[in-house]
Amino acid sequence: MKKPVGITMGDPCGIGPEIIARVFADGLPEQAVVIGDAKVMERAVRALALPLQVQPIASVDEAIRDTTLIPVLNVSDLPDDMPIGQVDARAGRASYDYVVRAIDEALAGNIGAIVTAPINKEAMKKGGLNYPGHTEILAERSGTDKFAMMLANAELRVVLVTIHVSLRDAIELVTRDSVLRTIELAHKAGLAYGIASPRVAVAGLNPHAGENGMFGREDLDIIAPAIRRAQECGINASGPWPGDTIFMRARKGEFDIVVAQYHDQGLIPVKYFGIDNGVNVTIGLPFIRTSVDHGTAFDIAGHGTADHSSLRYAFDQALLLNAI
Repeated sequence: MKKPVGITMGDPCGIGPEIIARVFADGLPEQAVVIGDAKVMERAVRALALPLQVQPIASVDEAIRDTTLIPVLNVSDLPDDMPIGQVDARAGRASYDYVVRAIDEALAGNIGAIVTAPINKEAMKKGGLNYPGHTEILAERSGTDKFAMMLANAELRVVLVTIHVSLRDAIELVTRDSVLRTIELAHKAGLAYGIASPRVAVAGLNPHAGENGMFGREDLDIIAPAIRRAQECGINASGPWPGDTIFMRARKGEFDIVVAQYHDQGLIPVKYFGIDNGVNVTIGLPFIRTSVDHGTAFDIAGHGTADHSSLRYAFDQALLLNAI
């Protein structure tokens, strides 16, 4: 990768700073720059007694490639007494600012990819920002209107038609256009992973994919026509398949990627295999973005026990997607 990877620090009161510090301590194969708060990162390094130093920088090109340094693009100047493991409006606002700065750096070509540590929605809301998650911030700031969340691990790749909305609202948001758009994005994600003709399997909305209209007509009237349209466009799509068997079939190698209709339908199967080697990828953006597959974990923040495996996996996936 010619440009550094930008790692956003996430919520300063969560586990983001400490898992980032541990990833740097283990060694990274490519240059990385933390986008966050230098003082908060220094606190994490001291608490973990790691043999590292924080290098505050004003621009990405100031970063020095040195295994003993953590370059931090200093975006905030939080007070020394910031709490650990608590919801804080200042932290919520700062975590948003880190993501925005990362997006701007990526759009300017200063970083080659964005890897995000976890943010806290409640803290952001207290800070005056009403976003359901990273995905919506990334899309809005980059001017992207066709995007989707993909969760992936060694077993499954799953793309969601609807994300952070109530189940009642999700059903209304499953339309021919939204399903077709997600199938197209899933196809592009498969291509990004180097698959020549990705086999995209589409899950049904209702039990047994509606059982030919017995359990609702959404699968017949909405999802099936979207699949046919995708096929007409040359996409290797199939379904709708029952949600209770589609993931097992994908895991066995029958499909390359699954389109799920709503949040829990898609994420429960992925997270069942554990979050250590899971990655969240936002597809459709004008840059690469991967993320950890877990939250801020306030209950263990500051204890020095947080597992950094998911962050390292997200970093490696960003390099992989950049290389293909």
